[in-house]
Amino acid sequence: MTSEVVIDVREKEISIALLEDKNLVEYQNEPRQASFAVGNIYVAKVKKLMPGLNACFVDVGYERDAFLHYLDLGSQFNSYAKYIKQVNSDRKRLYPFSKATKLPELKKDGTIQQVLSVGQEVLVQIVKEPISTKGPRLTGELSFAGRYLVLMPFGDKVSVSSKIKSSEERARLKQLIHSIKPKNCGVIVRTVAEGKRVAELDCEMKVLTKRWEDAITKVQKSMQRPQLVYEETGRAIAMLRDLFNTSFENIYVNNADVFNEVKHYITLIAPEKAGIVKLYEGKVPIFDNFNVTKQIKSSFGKTINYKHGAYLIIEHTEALHVVDVNSGNRSRSENGQEANALDVNLGAADELARQLRLRDMGGIIVVDFIDMNLAEDRQLLYERMCKNMQKDRARHNILPLSKFGLMQITRQRVRPAMDVNVEENCPTCNGTGKIRSSILFTDQLERKIDNLVNNIGVKKFYLHVHPYVAAFINKGFISLRVKWLFKYGFGIHIIPSQKLAFLQYEFYDKDGQFIDMKEEQETK
Repeated sequence: MTSEVVIDVREKEISIALLEDKNLVEYQNEPRQASFAVGNIYVAKVKKLMPGLNACFVDVGYERDAFLHYLDLGSQFNSYAKYIKQVNSDRKRLYPFSKATKLPELKKDGTIQQVLSVGQEVLVQIVKEPISTKGPRLTGELSFAGRYLVLMPFGDKVSVSSKIKSSEERARLKQLIHSIKPKNCGVIVRTVAEGKRVAELDCEMKVLTKRWEDAITKVQKSMQRPQLVYEETGRAIAMLRDLFNTSFENIYVNNADVFNEVKHYITLIAPEKAGIVKLYEGKVPIFDNFNVTKQIKSSFGKTINYKHGAYLIIEHTEALHVVDVNSGNRSRSENGQEANALDVNLGAADELARQLRLRDMGGIIVVDFIDMNLAEDRQLLYERMCKNMQKDRARHNILPLSKFGLMQITRQRVRPAMDVNVEENCPTCNGTGKIRSSILFTDQLERKIDNLVNNIGVKKFYLHVHPYVAAFINKGFISLRVKWLFKYGFGIHIIPSQKLAFLQYEFYDKDGQFIDMKEEQETK
């Protein structure tokens, strides 16, 4: 299996697509100015205690206060609380972490009001983004994740990933980490650290320690509360940190700054693979070039078609996701209804495993497969689903089919499910149902070009239109495009874009900056 990452950086947002054998399996999209919330560390104040829930609400600067349960404070919360007081007591000289005192662990059967009070400062990390009407979920057990190691201040042990099976390698890694880890810190050794040399692990240990020291320095120097003291790396780097492996063949980026950032990171973690990071400079949008746009359009929405006319219907509710499997207009198998149902269900299991990763669906997922009478067929379907989900990095649990033919799946949820609206409103009428004659659309475009060149003074620009419209503009020996070139100059570039609706258009200058050419009546 080959893996490729395609990163589309636009003016206001960044999108990342993971392809396995050219098939889209993971997709993430976020505004460029938005911070990557999960993993961020704040020094904040307790706003309200909730004894009935044994929890509290903490103000971390979000619209809704964040939730912190007593059991999420972490066993070393008392040590953190004392160290924060020592750091805040002297704004000029930082109290060394190596001299920090480790206090007894927090009791598991304690209450929130015994430990916290309203207005108290706490150092917390976001573990779950705001979802629906809920604010962020917090933990008091801080961690700094790297590619090989996870550093946990005030931790007291070294743990090795259970996926490393060799007892000799586990012992080697434990002994090695004990020799290089800083005082008062615990470490989790990740699976990819297997076989790595001490120099590589020591280098990352120093990087993670520096992040913790920088965070504490911000706590000491800043008087503002809440205050972000550690920000998780950008989405592109965070995704690569967790996903990257030797099977990656290419990482394509269409922005020079992000390209340099990604290349620098890959050079640090895998110097021999630095050459796979490539700057895409083509005129066709990067997602169109790698067939990502078409896969996004066909993979999101309520109805998902897969092989031989069968399809899934995916519904989202506040508490769970419901998936219905339908055979559609599929012709019956020669081997009868049972074989037909098994074939449709196995195909649904393949597509559903991909959909869970692609949409990042979490919580409870209930799947209504087509009824099967044979116990061995139901077991085969269960095993197929378990095998497909092995590629999923999120923690999950799958139950065998119930007597009603339902499969229940739970999957770790740390951020809202990705939902891309694949339906297109008419860009001309904005859903009113009345549009100008489409034959006049190119006349409208020419007026925009005339205004842009002769009134605004932009001589070189890129006009993005639907591929059908682009084909019409380019058709013929003396095409409409050629006429425009002679009339308005040779700086006009027509770019077909699959993400645009039929009568939609976008103008960009030579630097890729969006030019708003909408008329007032178009934006009403």
